[in-house]
Amino acid sequence: MTTIKINSNGSIRVEGEFEIVDANGNPYDLAGRNVVSLCRCGHSKNMPFCDSSHRGEFIHESVAFALPPPKPKPE
Repeated sequence: MTTIKINSNGSIRVEGEFEIVDANGNPYDLAGRNVVSLCRCGHSKNMPFCDSSHRGEFIHESVAFALPPPKPKPE
């Protein structure tokens, strides 16, 4: 199982079995990791991975909510 956790004032933590690919579909070499943190503030020098550059620079309280139903696809 894969778990994605949105951390308050920080990164997106991904745990479990997963693959991360770039815009061209090429996989990142995760060196056997089954836990990574992804940047969501844009300050990381190691994008798309978090390097904790967000500390004191990024404020977002993470609280779960329900999305509205998906829009129907045009036929």
